[in-house]
Amino acid sequence: MGRATIEVADIFRRHGPQYRANHRLLPHQHRLMRAIERCRTAALGGHVERCGHCQHERVRYHSCRNRHCPKCQNLARAQWLERRKAELLPIPYFHVVFTIPSELNDLALQNQKVFYDLMFQTSAAALQSITRDPKHLGAEIGFFSVLHTWGQNLSLHPHIHSVVTGGGFNDDRTRWIPSRRPDFLVSVKVLGRRFRTLLLDALMGAFNDGTLEFHASQERLRERKAFQRWLDRLGKVDWVVHAKPPFGGPQQVLEYLGRYTHRVAISNQRLLGFDGERVTFQYKDYRRSGQERSKKMTLDADEFIRRFLLHSLMPGFQRIRHYGILASSQKRTLLPLAGNCWAPLCIRLHRALPRWLR
Repeated sequence: MGRATIEVADIFRRHGPQYRANHRLLPHQHRLMRAIERCRTAALGGHVERCGHCQHERVRYHSCRNRHCPKCQNLARAQWLERRKAELLPIPYFHVVFTIPSELNDLALQNQKVFYDLMFQTSAAALQSITRDPKHLGAEIGFFSVLHTWGQNLSLHPHIHSVVTGGGFNDDRTRWIPSRRPDFLVSVKVLGRRFRTLLLDALMGAFNDGTLEFHASQERLRERKAFQRWLDRLGKVDWVVHAKPPFGGPQQVLEYLGRYTHRVAISNQRLLGFDGERVTFQYKDYRRSGQERSKKMTLDADEFIRRFLLHSLMPGFQRIRHYGILASSQKRTLLPLAGNCWAPLCIRLHRALPRWLR
């Protein structure tokens, strides 16, 4: 794909120095902006490529390799997907999305590492506890989870995408238990309630441990009783956990993962215009359907930069995590075992089908 007409780097180069002068940024946000500004320019150096047939030469500048850069994710995505190919079983996979009420956004922004770690821990615990329950599935599953922090308009919208095996092991790991229906894993209402309970309890625990910070609009929550009352109110509303239709197989899972795992807040392809002061970009309004979903938004360059930086994660934070039988500590032994358990099941299911369906 050729260079986009407008790039995030163009906006950063024009307004980045002034923005950094006028705003207090964290060190990794400074590094992020400078990396994107210099990505694939002479500032990072480069190398000369020469054609072996016609001696044509061209200069290729080096990339910044920052994980938030819209131009630097293709190689990382390809390498990650190649490693995942060997881990995918020939079974259905489900896509589950965990979201939080918008009232939690400011707390999440002020406590990114603590809050996002708790989102991973509690969404994973909710999935595992519900699927282990014999009333629902009664199996030990495996899944990947990916953190996204943005909405389509670059606003803060933390949510977890999980790709879940359509089944799992029984207690002694001698038998594979498939999902009871090909289009259903577990009740999203039950899952949402469990996620809500676990995350609110975890936030109260973090408060008691003194690991949460409260600034600006959140200062009113510094008192324990005020914080508890606030959590109690959030516990009375439904939290949205969404389960999308299951994937058809490993290839569809890889195509999905390729779109989601290494995505950044906004791609260069979504940028429609930049007049030096204002940025116009395309976004989808998921409250509408069909062609009405596609909309345009125009922001001042400073506001565009502010929203982009909302989604800059701290160095070392793992945005993709693996759980259950896909956890790094278990997959080397459990994946071959899962394949051995799954093959006889496939044979039994095949034999049970009417001949005309085989």
